[in-house]
Amino acid sequence: MNPRLFPDRKISAAFIVLALIGTALFIFTFIGNTTTTNLVCTGTFNNFHSTQSPIQLRAILHYATSKIVPQQSLAEITISFNVLKTISPCNFLVFGLGHDSLMWAAFNPGGLTVFLEEDPKWVHTVLKTAPDLKAAHVSYRTQLSEADELMRTYKSEPECGVTGVTKAYVRGNRRCKLALTGLPDVVYDKEWDMIMIDAPRGYFKEAPGRMSAIYTAAVMARNRKGSGVTHVFLHDVDRRVEKSYAEEFLCRKYLKDGTGRLWHFEIPPANGTGAFC
Repeated sequence: MNPRLFPDRKISAAFIVLALIGTALFIFTFIGNTTTTNLVCTGTFNNFHSTQSPIQLRAILHYATSKIVPQQSLAEITISFNVLKTISPCNFLVFGLGHDSLMWAAFNPGGLTVFLEEDPKWVHTVLKTAPDLKAAHVSYRTQLSEADELMRTYKSEPECGVTGVTKAYVRGNRRCKLALTGLPDVVYDKEWDMIMIDAPRGYFKEAPGRMSAIYTAAVMARNRKGSGVTHVFLHDVDRRVEKSYAEEFLCRKYLKDGTGRLWHFEIPPANGTGAFC
């Protein structure tokens, strides 16, 4: 087989990401922002004025010069991208800080995109090169090895919302081990239009697993006070724990679509009654 006939997959993926970001810039510049009159610049080179935010420009530079690309496939990214085209600018919460973070932030111009990461050293590393990102360290109280036990025992804890999902809460909820406590106030105070769960790690028994992230996203979505649904995206649904917790808290009946290892849920508010599913 002649390798010259096949382009480098990493380079191809980088161009795909650039194409998506370019599409987003076009859409949000010419359709979403009718007051903007120029795509790139106005005036002379001594009076350069960009109509895009620094994070969008940084994303273009990053993906144009790096072979490190997002882990999700084009088909998976496109599902989320299509939703963001419709609802952006919005409040977008992402579990995980990675090589795709600049991309997600660039897809939500004018909105609030916040990343939650389990590794404080990685947060520091990423923010050194991408200071425009809004990211915070998260301490998890679970391990993947506890997933089955937590699934069995949460139903005996009223603070987890077993008597009604509207009674469930996450801020300061020490009694329900699935609840993520100690997050920045902005995470609890905002209503999130879109939540992406692609972290924390969940592939070895000592890892935190995604049980708490899934539960917390479900509580936030079901307790939404504003109109409309919460779009929740869960990656790595080929893994047993992700799949079982999604079916327990995010619910098959709210599954909108999916592809590859990604599921997309549209979760309505509980409106005072009902369980998670």
